[in-house]
Amino acid sequence: MSKTAFITGATSGFGLACARKLADVGWHLVLTGRRASRLEAIQEELSAQTEVLTLTLDVCDPVAVQSQLDGLPDAFSRIDLLLNNAGLALGTELAPSCDLQDWHTMIDTNIKGLTTVTHKLLPRLIAQGKGSTIINLGSIAGHWPYPGGNVYCGTKAFVEQFSYALRCDLSGTGVRVTNLAPGLSESEFTLVRTGGDQDAYNNLYQGADPIQPDDIADTVLWLATLPPHLNINQLELMPVSQAWSPFSVHRNQ
Repeated sequence: MSKTAFITGATSGFGLACARKLADVGWHLVLTGRRASRLEAIQEELSAQTEVLTLTLDVCDPVAVQSQLDGLPDAFSRIDLLLNNAGLALGTELAPSCDLQDWHTMIDTNIKGLTTVTHKLLPRLIAQGKGSTIINLGSIAGHWPYPGGNVYCGTKAFVEQFSYALRCDLSGTGVRVTNLAPGLSESEFTLVRTGGDQDAYNNLYQGADPIQPDDIADTVLWLATLPPHLNINQLELMPVSQAWSPFSVHRNQ
């Protein structure tokens, strides 16, 4: 019997690449996103390979999440993999210049949205038992702060600790939990963060050979198909071009 993956934020970037990769190997898919037209196009593309259910859904809306997940058809009711991919960063300004609404939107999406979907699907994952998997998309920003990261870094640090705590609470159920933390990655993420600034996007990735969505999709497939007695607690990936810099030291004049 085919396994079923539930992917949030499946209309672009990592989520879309993971949907395509899992479809290639015969997984059934439940794909969510806010952009209905993109979901329709993805369903048309992937339905030739596998069974696909799309849900136009904003993970920040707990009432909508409850309603949509309660109404999953029987054919998609068994969930083997939850990929919590929906998330975003907004703005690159230092904290005193940030838009407070941007901060709240990141918290609502990256923390509240992720926890809402997880809480709702936990009974289904536990029912599946050994080998079922939760993969939370964290970031190296959850480990390594940087100027302008402020609330985004905080939300990804939450994702990491939430993942570890879930491991504790799910001990004995057979459900695996991984915090997958990519570094510099080329995707729509940067256009969203900069309000569609194509020059900023180009400058960030030029010559850097960054992580690509397909790289993350390969990693997700590996994590989800490990022998069921194995759990990768934390997996941090960077492109070879990315490394750490010395600490900043401000000196009085």
